[in-house]
Amino acid sequence: MEHEVVQAQLSEMLDGDLMKSFRENMAPIRALMSRYRCAMMEVETKFKVLNEQFSLEHDRNRIESIKTRLKSMDSILEKLHRRKLPITLSSMEENLNDVAGVRVICSFVDDIYVLVDCLLRQDDVTLLQVKDYIKHPKANGYRSLHLIISIPIFLQEETHYMKVEVQLRTIAMDFWASLEHQMRYKKNLDPAGAAKLAADLGECADISAMLDQRMQDIKNHIEGN
Repeated sequence: MEHEVVQAQLSEMLDGDLMKSFRENMAPIRALMSRYRCAMMEVETKFKVLNEQFSLEHDRNRIESIKTRLKSMDSILEKLHRRKLPITLSSMEENLNDVAGVRVICSFVDDIYVLVDCLLRQDDVTLLQVKDYIKHPKANGYRSLHLIISIPIFLQEETHYMKVEVQLRTIAMDFWASLEHQMRYKKNLDPAGAAKLAADLGECADISAMLDQRMQDIKNHIEGN
């Protein structure tokens, strides 16, 4: 149902001829999305290699799980239109940083910063942007570390530099963010109910952060740090 609503909204928002042109040029669209997919796979592999090394050297994994996500074409078109940007592939590459996304879930907060340091020291990784919502949480309580990086992908006869959004969170941060995302879109809440929900979620975010800190302290004590 949600997909049908998005499709209907896009049909109203975008000029018919423009949509027709976009659909008729699917080959370059598929090629670009394939490059984003390859970049996403490259970043995922980098984290898997780091995790393998950590497991050998320290007898534990710093990474609990890795999730990847490629933005849908509907979402891409909607975002370009909402930001009043040209509906072109070059505009998409230049202006959208989150077409390809990798989310890394860690056990402890310090794991996040160790992984970021290891990733950014690699010669083929260029940092374009960093937003540290762990040290500086959003107003609603959201915590995570966001990176926009550029990496090369090597095809048969050419090299392309692609942008990938990387999000790093602890298990507690991911748990909170997942539930907050679900409840944020609950319908039929009056203003008072919405305000209470926001306050409750903010309180839960603080509790989650305290849990992360407590678990970090226990780990540091065990390791003698």
